[in-house]
Amino acid sequence: MKHYEHKCMTSDEHTLLNHYNIPSLYPTAWPAEKDESDVSDHEQPATKTTKLVHSRSKSRYSALAQSTSDRRSLVPGSEKTGDGVENLVQKDEPDPLGGPESVVRILRQKGLPVEEDQRLREGNRFLLSSTTFSPTLYLSQVHSDASTQSLLRGLESLSKSIDQKSASLKVLVESNFERFVRAKTTIDNVYAEMRNQGAEPSEPERPRTRSRITSKGSGHFRTGSAQLPFSPRGIDKPLPSDKKKHALAKESEWGVQGVKAPLTEVAVKAEEIWGPALGGRAREETLRSALESVERNSGIFEVGSVLSSYIKRKDYDGLVKEYRKARGYAEDARATANKASSSRTSLTDSQVFQIVITARMWSSVEAQIDNFKRDTWRKLTNVEAPPPPPGQGVADEPMALIGVLLELGVDDNPIWFWLLSRYDYLKTKITASFERSRVEIEILRRRLANADPPPSRMAITHLKGPGDSVSYEKTQYLDHPAVLELWGLIHSSISNLLSTSGGLLGEMIEFWDQAQNFIDGQIQRTLPVGLDGQSRNHHRLSSDGIRDLESGFVELVEILSESVFAFFADPPIEDVSLLYSPLPSTTPTTPKSAVFAPFAHQDSRFKFDATNPPPPSPKRGEAWESFAFWPPYSNALSGIYYLDRIMTLVGSAATELVALRPVSSSPKLHESFKALIAGARERCVSALLAAWTRDAETFFPVENWTRSTERLDITKLPEYFMAYERSVLSGLQKIAYIPDVASRAGSSRLITPPAAAIGTSVRRDLNKTIWAVLSDMIKESENGSLSNDTSSLRPTDATESLSGLTLKNGHTTGGREMSRDVRLLLTMSNVKYLQSEVIPQLINEYEIHFSTNFTDRSKTLKEVSQVEAKLFKSYFSPSASKLSSVIYSGITSPAWVPTTDRPTELRPYVYEALLLLVYIHTEISTNTPPLLPTIISYFFEQIVMAFLSAFRARTDRYSLAALMQATLDVEFVASILSQYTTAKASELQSQVYQELDQRTDNSARMRLQNELPEMRAILKKLREGTRGEFACFKKQRTKG
Repeated sequence: MKHYEHKCMTSDEHTLLNHYNIPSLYPTAWPAEKDESDVSDHEQPATKTTKLVHSRSKSRYSALAQSTSDRRSLVPGSEKTGDGVENLVQKDEPDPLGGPESVVRILRQKGLPVEEDQRLREGNRFLLSSTTFSPTLYLSQVHSDASTQSLLRGLESLSKSIDQKSASLKVLVESNFERFVRAKTTIDNVYAEMRNQGAEPSEPERPRTRSRITSKGSGHFRTGSAQLPFSPRGIDKPLPSDKKKHALAKESEWGVQGVKAPLTEVAVKAEEIWGPALGGRAREETLRSALESVERNSGIFEVGSVLSSYIKRKDYDGLVKEYRKARGYAEDARATANKASSSRTSLTDSQVFQIVITARMWSSVEAQIDNFKRDTWRKLTNVEAPPPPPGQGVADEPMALIGVLLELGVDDNPIWFWLLSRYDYLKTKITASFERSRVEIEILRRRLANADPPPSRMAITHLKGPGDSVSYEKTQYLDHPAVLELWGLIHSSISNLLSTSGGLLGEMIEFWDQAQNFIDGQIQRTLPVGLDGQSRNHHRLSSDGIRDLESGFVELVEILSESVFAFFADPPIEDVSLLYSPLPSTTPTTPKSAVFAPFAHQDSRFKFDATNPPPPSPKRGEAWESFAFWPPYSNALSGIYYLDRIMTLVGSAATELVALRPVSSSPKLHESFKALIAGARERCVSALLAAWTRDAETFFPVENWTRSTERLDITKLPEYFMAYERSVLSGLQKIAYIPDVASRAGSSRLITPPAAAIGTSVRRDLNKTIWAVLSDMIKESENGSLSNDTSSLRPTDATESLSGLTLKNGHTTGGREMSRDVRLLLTMSNVKYLQSEVIPQLINEYEIHFSTNFTDRSKTLKEVSQVEAKLFKSYFSPSASKLSSVIYSGITSPAWVPTTDRPTELRPYVYEALLLLVYIHTEISTNTPPLLPTIISYFFEQIVMAFLSAFRARTDRYSLAALMQATLDVEFVASILSQYTTAKASELQSQVYQELDQRTDNSARMRLQNELPEMRAILKKLREGTRGEFACFKKQRTKG
């Protein structure tokens, strides 16, 4: 007993707990369930009375009855089923394969509700000790993630356990067999004694023959039911009377009818318990033989799982190696069968077993390889599949797939198949992408055309962009956001077609490079030839196949060229149903079919109700209505920015394609590309010229009368205009000549100089834009929003203050807004600057960019001079009329004639006219100093002319006093404005003196000569007296 306890205490903890069915290794009390389990379900706890009754009524067979009817479990840890019947199977047991955990605990860890699920609990299909044990269910649930090595270790552990249990069972059977035989003999004797007791004498019966029959399935000894003395015959027969109830008669089954049923149950129980134990040796031999066969052919059993793991990991090298290994096993089995057939000998059991398992293995391998081939063909077809995840390398690249197909052996040529799939894919994608792009562009174009035009203030900001180097560097300052969105879509659409990195052109070039390498046989050097060289014939491409490849690539190039040309040449499309009625995508069912899904994405901008598509663009007569690639309301600046990049893409694509052998040998494609570049260039220039003219017509609102930082006599308008015009001319030159592509080798065959008509159109539109801006300058300066009533700004007497003048810092001296005269002065200064600086520079840049003479140079400058003269007249006429009126009314007035013989003062009209001229002088010198000499000189001529007209208007003759007064007035004005004297003013002044001389006599003329010295003194005195009032007309001394 001590030895047994010591043995238990040193075993696994779980074994002890399960064996004794206790919760802890150190229990403090006897478990209550142990007492309850000893009492049957129909018994009640015995009282003293019942115990006494029972003790008195016990018969000699009571122990037998109790043992047969109330048999307790002999197996520790057994459980009861739902109907109260005990099950000899334990609640839990260690893992039969030698794992550290028990079976139930493993199932709990895997989330299988073994205790909650009544079917699993009662069936005990996971426990080896149960008769309902399911090996398949046990391995699939308990060891679902076990490796081959762990299963082999478990098999070894199971074999050892079987050996140990078989020995134990053998000892158990041998030690208890004699007891069983003696019990059977005793029962037979008791039965014979009971049968003969109280029976009437009868003829002696023939003794029954007992035979031990081995059970078919269990291998233990059992008496047949037909020969058992406890056979249940007549168990339902009623006894004839109560007197014979316990009689050993035939009717009462010889007195054992009451114990017959329990004994039958005992026999069944014995069958269940002792049957597997007595039949263990046969099972042991069977399992041992199977184990040896598994160990001997473990490689065959492992092929399927290893092959499946290689396929899942996409380890193609390991896959091919394992396939070769499986093929070797199959060849060995086939050779064994052929040898036996040829020699007419029988196969041994081990050979038959090996052939059978090899056949099953090869069938599984062929099924996996066939599925793998189909999946690989599909991958070669699905050229649009995404790249492999990080860490998986390049396993899914076409070359790897082609290599593994060649290694495994296929009937079709995977190289040719992949090239054809790529060709079909590219052909479909070019057409689908182009049509999709056209529809998307048209959708945004319609929405933009039906929307309100961009605000004028925003348009002005964009036109000023080139003059502001900071803002012009940013794309968002080029145009309205909606316009830029459409430009971005147009550029991305062309880039998706013609870009060598990420575009269809790049895919085409890559396709031809790979095709060329296959044609030259360079790639085939790295590809396998398959088993026994069976794939070597797939390494060669036939001459017909090579010609088909070249013609197919030429077809792809033609489709691409025609699509791009249609994009520029065709008007906007009318049908946009492609967006809401796309072609349904199909799934390839065979390796010969390729599928392309060009519209995998769905941009929310292009989702709309199919019953209410965007309306067509309204027809307003705008130039952009005939260009599908030009966004409505776009200015020339954004057009230049994007069309320059688009034309560079077109030229680069043509140059890249012409360098490829199938295209370089096709004169037709050369001409096609030349026509494509020339046509796209012409359409782009036409659209830009129309936008250029439209911008010029709305350019003048840029004028905000802010002074230039470099020259204060002009505004920023000329600078903005020159920067804008230079940007447009430079952009037109880039689009016409494509300089980024023209510098490449071989591009001269495709990119020819632009036609003369393009240069003529640019020159014509340059004149248009200049004239449009000049016309708006005239209108704005005369009738602008800043204009006021000129009469309120023109002083009428010498005492009016000079308010409302614009200072050099751009602000006004008073609260009045900028007057019309100031705007005219600034406009004249701007026109003069345009004439002298801006327009000549623009003409020179035109001649440099387009390598041609500007034949209209003199005509253009002459038109600018006419504009300047018109502006000068607009400014000069009101003031000149006022001066003439003052002088004329002052001279023709009767009060003009002096009342003294020697006049010493000037007439008031002279001061009034000079003060008016002072105002004009101040206005000009404050705003546009460079214009001062020209304008004051012209006013001086007008004053002298007014003198001449007024003196001619007088009808009386001039006396000496009148002659002296006239001389004083004229000479004073001439001396004040001496630095603005011109030849015309001197000539007119001479005509004044001649007119005075003609209207006097010789006596007055002679006396005037004598008065001249005195008159000079008077003039000097008058100049000194008005030095402060008219100091502005004095010539300024140069400093330094």
